[in-house]
Order: sequence, then C-alpha cells, then structure tokens
Amino acid sequence: MKKGIRNTAVLLTLTWLSMLLLACGNEASTSTANSTEQSSTASETQSGTTTENDQAVTSASNEEAQTRIFKDWTGHEVEIPVSPKRVIYHGEVTGDLLALGVVPVGILRQEGTVYDDQVTEAEDVGFPISVEKSLSLNPDLIIFSNSDENQYEAISKVAPTVTFDSFATIEDRMRTLGDILNKKEEAEAWITAHQQATEAMWQQLHENGLEADETASVFTMYPGNRLFVMAGAGLPQLLYGSGGMKPTAEIQKVLDEGLGFAEISTEKLPEIAGDRIFILNPVPEEAKQSTKELLDSSVWKNLPAVKAGHVYQFDIVKASSDAVSREWLLEELPKQITP
Repeated sequence: MKKGIRNTAVLLTLTWLSMLLLACGNEASTSTANSTEQSSTASETQSGTTTENDQAVTSASNEEAQTRIFKDWTGHEVEIPVSPKRVIYHGEVTGDLLALGVVPVGILRQEGTVYDDQVTEAEDVGFPISVEKSLSLNPDLIIFSNSDENQYEAISKVAPTVTFDSFATIEDRMRTLGDILNKKEEAEAWITAHQQATEAMWQQLHENGLEADETASVFTMYPGNRLFVMAGAGLPQLLYGSGGMKPTAEIQKVLDEGLGFAEISTEKLPEIAGDRIFILNPVPEEAKQSTKELLDSSVWKNLPAVKAGHVYQFDIVKASSDAVSREWLLEELPKQITP
C-alpha cells in the first residue's frame, strides 16, 4: 500500500486484508461554556464586577487552554481538543489507542481481534464511515485512517477530524497518537517496554535455534482464489523489525515500493517463500477453502520451508500490527517457532 494514497476502494481491500482479510465536538463546546461561566462567576464574587473586556479575555484564555492546532497526516491544520474525551477511531489499528488507555466511543469493528473484550461498549461506525452514526455518538475528535478527501469533508462536519497513517511504524503511530490524545508519556513508556520485550523475544528464539539471517514470508488468501504476500502491513512489521528475520529479495522489492501487500501467482511461491513461512488464516469460507487447496498443492509441498516443517499459522485478525495485537504476538510467536 503506498503511503499517502488511501482511497475508498483501497481501504476496503485493506480492511479485508488487515482484519487482516475480513470481508466539532459538542462535549468540548459544553465544557468550554461551563468553564467560562465558572470563571466569570468566581471573578464576580472576588471583585464584585467585571468589565466586558475582562470577560472577553477570560473566554479567550479558556478557549486557548482547551484546544490547539494539529497538522495531520494529509496536511490539514485542525483545531482539536487538548484532551479529547469522546474519540471515534476509524481504521485498522484500534489497539494502538487501547494501549494508551483510550477506549474509542466509535470504531471500525473487526470481530475476532485479541482486544474484542476491551471494545464491547464501542459502537461500529461502519465502512465507509457513517456520518449519521458518528454524529449520534457526539464525538469531540475523529481520527480517520484514510486519505479520501470526499470522505474527510463529510465526516469533518461532525467533529474535528484528523487523518492518520496506520501503515507507519508502530513507534511513529504511538508517538503521533500520544500527541493527538495528550498521552505522550504513556506512548513513550509503551514504546520502551515494547522494544525491550521484542528484543527479549528475539534473543529467546535465537537461543532456541533461529539462525541470524533466516528469511521469512507471510501469505494469505483472499476470496476469488487470490494469493497475497504481506510486506509492510500486519505481521511482517514485527518479523522484519530489529533483531528479527529478513524478507526475501522479492518481498524486499514490495517493501521498497512502500506497499503493505501484493497479489502474486502460486507459480511465484518458490521465488518468494522464505526459510520460514507464515500463513494468515482468512475469515471468509471461500478463502479458507482456497487456503486448504493451496496447502494441498504440489507447488506448496515442494517448498523447502514446508519440507523442513517451518510453517506457522495465525488467524489473520489476531496477527495484526496494532499495539495490543503486537503484545499478543510477542507471546504467541515463540510458542509456534520454538521446537
């Protein structure tokens, strides 16, 4: 997926591949008004009177304390709450917000994630994002993982809306969200802990037989008997990170193009498959059947990794790239790989 290019059709494909293949704020205004009224009342009690100029200065000061300007992924300069309370997140990495202690009031729901129990109260705002549903949730901020300007124009009328690059590295995403959500300290703490845990995991795996320069590849099937190799999205972000495994030369080409995944033919498997192969089990029944047929094919059975028994399977929705799923993967990956 090329960064900076995210239209509706592409995001729909990503939503299926990244589930990973399933099929202005009213509250902020009320808070500002209440704060202004309280400040004015206190001032009158102390001095007995206030001038119109004093009231104007007080009001302006309260407004400045509660909002700020943020420049988003696609260049909009948006006035957002300093500390948003009712956030809609529409995209693939809801777990990033959860890791920062923020439970959105509205999400693009993905059933079967590792964090399902944390978002039971969140409303599904649909795909494409529903303006009507979003409006009913009274958000004070919308975080929109999409560069489609038509959708942005529509949804930004509901509440302050910022676009967000969900394909950025996990560190960049967490820092950006930490900035947007007034959770900078929490973001840095999570990044530090995650880096330490990741380093420890890879050290454990290398001590238990994983060679230093082993390559890895990640495949998944899409309805219509379409085979995809994952590159810059989902599980590969962990596998190809510091201390981990390497992409094969063909996968590196996909990464160099800034793509999250690429469709390939089964005939290309011998060129693309690595020393270790990861299968992301899809959700649609048609894609599950295609996966079974792939694993029963002679092309598949003759791959060196298959013959060596170095094939591992994860549910595609669980093996995502968000922060909570990443924490889960750090525990699950050694269980699969360690003999």
